[in-house]
Amino acid sequence: MENKWKKFISYYKPYKKLFLADMFFAFLGAAVTLILPLIIRYITSDVIYREMNEAFQIILLLAAVMIGLIALECYCNFFIAYYGHMMGARMEYNMRNEIFEHYQKLSFSFYDNQKVGQLMSRVTNDLFDISELFHHGPEDIVISIIKLLGSFFILLSVNWHLALVAFAIIPIMVGYAFYFNKKMKRAFKKNRARIADINAQIEDNLSGIRVVKSFANEEIEMEKFTQGNDKFIESKRESYRYMGAYHAGLGAFTTLITVVVIVSGALFMTKNIILVTDLITFLLYINNFTEPVRKLINFTEQFQNGASGYERFLEIMRINPDIMDKEDAKELKQVKGDISFENVSFQYEETKEEVLSHINLKVKAGQYIALVGSSGAGKSTLCSLIPRFYDVSSGKITIDDIDIRDVTLKSLRNNIGIVQQDVYLFAGTVMDNIRYGKPNATEAEVVAAAQNANAHEFIMELPDGYDTYIGQRGIKLSGGQKQRLSIARVFLKNPPILIFDEATSALDNESEKVVQDSLEKLAKNRTTFVIAHRLSTIRNAEKILVLTENGIAEEGTHQQLLKQEGIYAGFYNMQFNKKEA
Repeated sequence: MENKWKKFISYYKPYKKLFLADMFFAFLGAAVTLILPLIIRYITSDVIYREMNEAFQIILLLAAVMIGLIALECYCNFFIAYYGHMMGARMEYNMRNEIFEHYQKLSFSFYDNQKVGQLMSRVTNDLFDISELFHHGPEDIVISIIKLLGSFFILLSVNWHLALVAFAIIPIMVGYAFYFNKKMKRAFKKNRARIADINAQIEDNLSGIRVVKSFANEEIEMEKFTQGNDKFIESKRESYRYMGAYHAGLGAFTTLITVVVIVSGALFMTKNIILVTDLITFLLYINNFTEPVRKLINFTEQFQNGASGYERFLEIMRINPDIMDKEDAKELKQVKGDISFENVSFQYEETKEEVLSHINLKVKAGQYIALVGSSGAGKSTLCSLIPRFYDVSSGKITIDDIDIRDVTLKSLRNNIGIVQQDVYLFAGTVMDNIRYGKPNATEAEVVAAAQNANAHEFIMELPDGYDTYIGQRGIKLSGGQKQRLSIARVFLKNPPILIFDEATSALDNESEKVVQDSLEKLAKNRTTFVIAHRLSTIRNAEKILVLTENGIAEEGTHQQLLKQEGIYAGFYNMQFNKKEA
């Protein structure tokens, strides 16, 4: 617990001067609001009874002083609102960088069990709540304590009888506020859950809008949405009822204190216990000790929101990446591409069954290896172990006789190019997406990579050529075009080791042929692993491995495996017969 808040306070360190300035102006602004009523009291109780010319001069002087104090208070409030918020925003910026950098370090096994929306909310909503606490927390406490204690002691010194009468209502007001604040918090929590449900439903609907329209199920979707929206309006009704009672009640208590002070003051005046000038002073101070009560009550809610957001932030930051560089990890340089699996077994953390069991495999530099097998046999998993997206459970994988766990992740992955079935293109231009393979590449290098990937021709037909914006995930391109851009990206990267993960299985025959040509061109003189769904694409592979749940069941060339009339021949004949039919 102590370490948690020690870390929280550490975020103030880079902005220590700004924080102290913020606290100073918060203190100064609160002090000014306490001084103004005292000046007014001095005018009404002393100055107006002096000789006319003297009184006139003093009133003008004090008016100038009050205008100066108002200007000072105005600047204090501006400083708090602007620079204080900027301090909170910069701290939020630092935390957002920290959590985003941490996200980049976490491995596939973490993302396998997470929802993207929830991870995003930790970067946006949670951090906003924390930044509000960073800024408003200390400042609200300083302002509230100064105003509350200051006004209390000033009013005690003016007339302790009336001060006690006025403050007698405060505990009731605090109790009322805390009761409704708690109810409001619970209701708003329900609102957030409802709006999260609605957001999830909208995202689900819009992502699957093509399916909705193809089944003409717009009305069903509208009914589902209306049910969620009805629940939302119900939870809103509840929260606004409590909010109404909270604000109306606090307003009533503030007015009640004014009425009690006026009535009590009038009664005290009849018995000469208080002067009319003191009663005016009391009325001027009423806001000064009711407003801090509201602020402190609001702070409790702000603290709860910020603290829970901070706890969620720490939850993620406490998760250590399960795949990291060793302390003495070396750079993987001048890679030839000899890859060896030595007694490799692997199982996912949450399962007991091994996906891969005692795999032994030697691949020579520049060799073209194809992996086939039924779904779940571990083809993609085997390939994911090479760039260390997951670590082996036992055994080891070496590249050029170096254990991949002994080299840095960056240098390892820089030497491996991956082309997947589900191509991910970023929102941006064609140029941006190809250049992702080598961020410092020249335009000429990008164009050359696109030409090698058979992509240059279709790119030049796009409205703005290489500067064409392709939309989120490349939505404006066909499957074959997206695939060719991903191949161009790998051409630009120019790695010695390649992994093709069912790169053509989702394409039509025409696109498949173009993409296949690009892949074969890319694979030339590189160590290549191909996970194949369509067996027609791997006939030329130097070695085909057939994976089953028990490991590598068969290996050989296309012709050798057909002659064996085993699992591979069965797969091939099944696909071939389907085509014939």
